[in-house]
Amino acid sequence: MRAVVSVAMALSILLPALSGCMGAGSSDGASKEEFYPPLWDRHALDWDTSGTFSRVLDPGPFHALEVQEALVEVDTSSVWETGPSTSEVHLSYWLPSNTLDGDKVPVIAVISPYFSYGTQGSESVPTTTISEWRRGDFISENFIPHGYAYAQVAVFGTEESSGCFDYRGAGEGLGIHSAIEWLGSQEWSNGNVGLYGRSYDGATQWEAAAMGSEYLKTIVPVSGTTALHPLLYKNGSAEARSQIMHMNYFSSTVDYNQDDLDNVCPDIAEGLFAGPATYIGGELDPYMANYYDERSHIDKAFQNWNGSVYWVQGMQDWNVDPHQVFGGPPGTNWYTTYSEAGYEVRGMFGQWGHHHPDQMDGHEGIDSGYGFEALHNMTRWDWGQDLFEWFEYYLQERGPKPTSDAQIQRNDGQWRVEEIWPPRDTASYNVQLSSCSNDGAFVGGISVIGGGAPVVGGDQSITVECPDINLESDMHISGLVTLHLSAVPTFDGGQVFVEMQNMATGVRIGHATMDVRYHEGGSEPQTVTPGQEVTMMMEFQAIDAIIPAGDGIRLIMTDTGEDYLAPACGNACVMHVLPTLSEITIPLLERADYDVLVVPLSS
Repeated sequence: MRAVVSVAMALSILLPALSGCMGAGSSDGASKEEFYPPLWDRHALDWDTSGTFSRVLDPGPFHALEVQEALVEVDTSSVWETGPSTSEVHLSYWLPSNTLDGDKVPVIAVISPYFSYGTQGSESVPTTTISEWRRGDFISENFIPHGYAYAQVAVFGTEESSGCFDYRGAGEGLGIHSAIEWLGSQEWSNGNVGLYGRSYDGATQWEAAAMGSEYLKTIVPVSGTTALHPLLYKNGSAEARSQIMHMNYFSSTVDYNQDDLDNVCPDIAEGLFAGPATYIGGELDPYMANYYDERSHIDKAFQNWNGSVYWVQGMQDWNVDPHQVFGGPPGTNWYTTYSEAGYEVRGMFGQWGHHHPDQMDGHEGIDSGYGFEALHNMTRWDWGQDLFEWFEYYLQERGPKPTSDAQIQRNDGQWRVEEIWPPRDTASYNVQLSSCSNDGAFVGGISVIGGGAPVVGGDQSITVECPDINLESDMHISGLVTLHLSAVPTFDGGQVFVEMQNMATGVRIGHATMDVRYHEGGSEPQTVTPGQEVTMMMEFQAIDAIIPAGDGIRLIMTDTGEDYLAPACGNACVMHVLPTLSEITIPLLERADYDVLVVPLSS
């Protein structure tokens, strides 16, 4: 563990940086040592924790000029069958004062449907007002003073942008791409554009990357959606919002007048149909393949774009869950795939929910088992500085190259830095559930192979307890736990939701869910035969957690959980689970020692 440095030592590191290279335009020819205090020493520095977001160490010399607006005309004749052939993207931008001297500057943009979003009379702010909701104040106050332009872009069909509201579709991507091309080619621009934002504002970043603009140098998606299908369905298990997502956005972006006719495209009806078709039909889902394929962006970005990614994800996010970063085709995960393909990637993964790393007011609302145990060490008051160093290199082209690694927080609050996450040096710990006990309800007289086996569904559940799993040492789970669950469906459908708990305390550790029609993993459903045993290849959401020696684990299996819908077939599709033929594989970090990252706390 690294020793705590003294304040005097920290100041000796900081002062040369503040006097030189951290200011604008002073980096040429400087060595790395002249730039920033090391990550490991930040906890000893004096941070401004008085506001609602983190601050960079050096406030910067420039100020923002008056807001300017632009309408970017886009040829949309090829993306909508019945929509307008020409549409306009509306954006607003603020230049830093050094552009008055002819300096060319990079752009940080937030691209969103949430400008003027909501019902009439209660809309959010337009693009011409810096949006606190979209964290525009965090970007503008930290980065404009260092010579960055800031832009807010409204996607098609929202605010003053015309065209169809094409929920994460090809039209929306084309509009986003056109805005980036415009921002990167202005006379005041240095040609480098970076994107920032959370949730849908992270989805627009992946839409942009999928289009492959040469101006787009880096993206910073904070719990950003990478593809629509895995956002709404986890191995076929449907979230409640999957039935209404598209229409909810449409109803909040229109003004219910004649102008809305330009915003209505066939995708609106397709989106209304997509949810029920996937939830009820299962194997009919391939008929919606085009709809979901069009709205899968991370795979297209991998093929079309050559930029850098700073991934930020809440490990306890139930809105845009960790599967968006650590999911992918069965047996892979996107973070590792991008890293191993040579993309420059970095990660910050805290035990927060659907929040930014420095969003203390959001962190404070979390419950036990959902990040509360890590709350004391959660809020990253150095986030602004960390992001500053990233943008300086990739947008300003000055300063040292940031390391490509992952800052990960464990469920007890401890931070560390990994070369990649999940770590490559974990050991697979295989546990046969036959060695554990269960108190599932046993039923007899069922004329299927599984008759007499514990049942999930029909108000019945199974609890499996493994008290001997870690009698002698702590168990540090780090990665993607897999459960190969043998089951016998009684219907062409059925679902199992599994919650893992610390057996001694009852504190939740993680969860997995699967519709039996997706038992091979991924998003391709199959017809299952009632009475025929299948192996459900379940993968838990990403976990980094410590289970003290002797505590053991508990698995609770139900037919639904949290915000997932019960199976569409209801009580007709109970699942007979065969624990004696099932196995859980746990990735364990078994290092003798590693450096603990001490992060700044509130003053």
